[in-house]
Amino acid sequence: MADAEIVNVRYLVDDVGACTDFYSRHFGFTVGISSPAFADVTRGNLRLLLSGPQSSAGRAMSDGERPGPGGWNRIHLIVDDLEEEVAHLSGAGVRFRNEVVTGPGGAQALAVDPSGNLVELFQPAAAS
Repeated sequence: MADAEIVNVRYLVDDVGACTDFYSRHFGFTVGISSPAFADVTRGNLRLLLSGPQSSAGRAMSDGERPGPGGWNRIHLIVDDLEEEVAHLSGAGVRFRNEVVTGPGGAQALAVDPSGNLVELFQPAAAS
């Protein structure tokens, strides 16, 4: 894959406007298309598709099941100072699903968007 290639990820959301504001205000995404049913926001090579209940992605499946937001899949954003980011975002009202977790590869915390989708903030471990 070329470095400049855009990667698209779709999140199902309950409120397109609230999620558009959340990603642009707290994580520096730029708003592209924006309507009550669908929006897209970009950050670097990531294009996040925010699909509301009225979008085609939110329509019921042939068995009647409706797609919905939430779950454990998430976008992964690398940060330089995780503790600082968590403090800043918490102060701005962003909710977190967990405390900072540290492992051999680094540290992470899971922010929650207005529809319950996760944003993993990750600080890689220092190289030794």
